[in-house]
Amino acid sequence: MAFKLVISEGESSHQMEVPAANSKQFLGLRIGEEFDASNIGLNGYTLKITGGSDKNGFPMKKDVEGPRRIRSLLSGGSGFKPKRAGQRKRKTVRGNTISDDIVQISAVVAKKGKKNIDELLKEEE
Repeated sequence: MAFKLVISEGESSHQMEVPAANSKQFLGLRIGEEFDASNIGLNGYTLKITGGSDKNGFPMKKDVEGPRRIRSLLSGGSGFKPKRAGQRKRKTVRGNTISDDIVQISAVVAKKGKKNIDELLKEEE
């Protein structure tokens, strides 16, 4: 299954489609882990996973273990923004491990390479 990878670098962000052949390296990674991005065409870059969402749009949450989907009572954070102080709501969230059900992965640049990301993405096309 192909992923959409959203990379944040300071104030700018970049989106790229990761083909199914390269997507197997992401399976089993968790939120907070770093990986080498040279396999997806970003030579010299190391990226850190910060979140994502599954095929139904449910967000990944760091404190839910595994790839499962659960209904949790949330008082804020990823998946729920309270409108007033003390508000809580039961919402469905996805676990912190990347599986086949995840379609979008969010990441930040942990270590920069020699070239700019824009240049590397244009070379791929």
